[in-house]
Amino acid sequence: MNSHLLYPQIGKVIASTGSRQFPRMLHDLIKAHLTIDAVHIRQLPVVAAERGDDDSALINETVFSSDRRPEGDFSDPARLHLIRRKGESRYEIQVLRAGSTYGFSAHERSRLDDISPLLLPMLEKHIDALQPAAQRCAPESLEARFLERIAQSGLTLSERECQVCLGLLAGLTAPEQAERLALKVNTVESYLRRAAIKLGISGRHSLMRWMYAEA
Repeated sequence: MNSHLLYPQIGKVIASTGSRQFPRMLHDLIKAHLTIDAVHIRQLPVVAAERGDDDSALINETVFSSDRRPEGDFSDPARLHLIRRKGESRYEIQVLRAGSTYGFSAHERSRLDDISPLLLPMLEKHIDALQPAAQRCAPESLEARFLERIAQSGLTLSERECQVCLGLLAGLTAPEQAERLALKVNTVESYLRRAAIKLGISGRHSLMRWMYAEA
């Protein structure tokens, strides 16, 4: 897999939070990891999920990999479940293939598990952004979330270190950040290294995990 192409996709998914484009962006991100026919997302009250009441789903949407829905059933051998419970809600992502002939291998399941700590929090943020204003706080921006996590961790980053981390979270490459900030590429990379040491991370994927980790 080409990680250079994957990271901008993560930024696009985050940027689409609360919009109609989010399910498709999430689908495309997963498809960069696996050969799939569809991705299904939903949110259920925990009580409804426990009693199997699918009609109580607050969001229930399937995105297909092509305009033509594949033939065959999406049976369990060709289905991967990612589940996150928070408060009274249960968030689910189901990754699907049509028919049971081509079930997911252990290696494919492992690849999906690698990014699940990113996918489920992003789904939660998306669904939260869809709630009526009276039922939620204002959707938080990348910057707000990042600064909140910095404050929670008790760390201190310089303004430039924060800028390059935010650019990284938005999917920008070092050359793109250098152009945007009017800096040299090696200067951007230096700020990134300093921030990585302070945050105890090893790269963009690790920064994403840190960003959306439970406080």
